[in-house]
Amino acid sequence: MEEKYTLAHKRITASLEHFNLVSQANDMLDAVLDYKNMMMVYSCAIKEIRTKLEILDTEFANRVSRNPISSIHTRLKSQTSIIEKMERKGIPVTRDNVEQNLNDIAGLRVICSYIDDIYQIADALVRQDDIELLEKKDYIRNPKPNGYRSLHLIVTVPVFLSDEKKIVKAEVQIRTIAMDFWASLEHGIKYKKNVPQAESLIAELKECADTIAATDQTMMHIRSRMDEVREEETDLDKLYEKLKRFDIQF
Repeated sequence: MEEKYTLAHKRITASLEHFNLVSQANDMLDAVLDYKNMMMVYSCAIKEIRTKLEILDTEFANRVSRNPISSIHTRLKSQTSIIEKMERKGIPVTRDNVEQNLNDIAGLRVICSYIDDIYQIADALVRQDDIELLEKKDYIRNPKPNGYRSLHLIVTVPVFLSDEKKIVKAEVQIRTIAMDFWASLEHGIKYKKNVPQAESLIAELKECADTIAATDQTMMHIRSRMDEVREEETDLDKLYEKLKRFDIQF
């Protein structure tokens, strides 16, 4: 009798252990799938905004025979970066908390040719009635102490899924080619440890940023003067310019 009781007890214990393992596995998979679903939505938000930017670039190219956008780069914040940022904020890592407290899970970096292109693209984007501007930081007119320059926008965009509409936040950084070149180099240097004469390097980087900013202003001024020259062209020149626009690919 005692042996039967012991055997039954073992079977029950094994069943419970198996149930707990299955339950834990299900909970773990649910968490992973929920995270993947969240990131899928942010990925779709990037596609929505990128499409809007590409349409604007195509329109401006058709109107003025020049593409204001040189390139667009996108990224989704990594799981490690999400956890680290939430820990720095002292907020528990849950999906609701992440969506409410992080603005840059979806990120787009828009590289423009000239400074005035940056503001033209930004204004055209936020004027769209399904884009809401939550925050704007102008590090071009107000550079960071290290010389960093860029225009940062935090926006929301609707993502239409099969059974619902999600309003998703994204960060859009817009800068010139020269600003992006400087930022890329500065980012690589900033994370190196035990750099000798670090203060001297920081000062040199700031000097480079100022030089690049001055070059951007000069190039924009030169382009503006060239635009004025085109306005004084002959009627035949203007006709040829219009004919060139037929070759623009959509």
